[in-house]
Amino acid sequence: MPGPLHGIRVLDFSELLPGPFLTTCLAELGATVLKVERPPAGDPVRRMSPGVFGAVNRGKDSLLLDLKQPEGRDQARALAAESDVLVESFRPGVMARLGLGHAELAEVNPRLIYASLSGYGQDGPYAAVPGHDLNYLSVAGLKSLSGGHAGVPVADLCGSVYGLAGVLAALIQRGVTGRGQYLDIAITECALHWLNPRLGRFSGAGAETLEAQRRLSLARPAYGAFSCRDGRSISIAALEDHFWARLTSAMELAPFDTPEHARMAQRAPLTEEINALIAARCAEEESEPLLARLLAADIPAAPVLAPGEVAGFPQHVARGAMEGTASGPLARFPVRLEGMAPLKEAPALGSGGLQAG
Repeated sequence: MPGPLHGIRVLDFSELLPGPFLTTCLAELGATVLKVERPPAGDPVRRMSPGVFGAVNRGKDSLLLDLKQPEGRDQARALAAESDVLVESFRPGVMARLGLGHAELAEVNPRLIYASLSGYGQDGPYAAVPGHDLNYLSVAGLKSLSGGHAGVPVADLCGSVYGLAGVLAALIQRGVTGRGQYLDIAITECALHWLNPRLGRFSGAGAETLEAQRRLSLARPAYGAFSCRDGRSISIAALEDHFWARLTSAMELAPFDTPEHARMAQRAPLTEEINALIAARCAEEESEPLLARLLAADIPAAPVLAPGEVAGFPQHVARGAMEGTASGPLARFPVRLEGMAPLKEAPALGSGGLQAG
């Protein structure tokens, strides 16, 4: 059976991380993706980080095309005329100056879904400002709450996934209207949307200062990663009252095992003291037997794994969540639909693929 996006042709002008991750997701869903690269060296990530390139460009073909030359632009137009989706991640205005903006390409292909993925969107005072994940998290309000680096480019990948959702929704809508459309995807606004649950919580709790908002977001009793005697860490998340009751029994958390601490509202002011006691208890025990005891008591707990350990985690192995690739073990698209198949490796520069005509 063919994949869910079988027959959908994607023209990918994007570089670096957010756009290529989006289009590889489309490839995982069965779309045919042609990556258009700038000569002579192609996507800068090929040189900057070949491992990243391999991870986020699987399942595509590559075409070298010089968009500064008339013949290159002509070929791009011809390819766009036969494509269903176009994804680009240049600074706002670049594609229009090349004569490859949405308005121009919609004339040759009214059914084209044209997605522009940028840091701040196509207009506004920051539209032309360069940026990276850290900058987008900063203006979305997430950096001030979380403090340190996440270790994963949260804003970039958030933008990729919202872009994927937008493209898929536009394909469904095109099935009704017969028309394509333009998608202006601002990575900052995608990250900003993720702030909504926190904004609602701050409003409901009357937390108006950053200090109060950080306390609500980051400091919760019996919620965190705790180091054990063997140097391994486990995560414990006994937020609900019934999980807290089980935790106090499993870890002997006196003097906090009384009816006076049974409700979250009663425990919250004592967050530092409770977490310090849990940390002390964990430091006394080996991680594996402690984790086994917590799981046996039906408490939300899990090992804290390093990236190099995730492929061997029994749950991931049982579900086939990872697959071996030339870039090492990589996670599969997390939602399985009929007809999905493993992707081929990332393309060699200028390996060909979709042709116009």
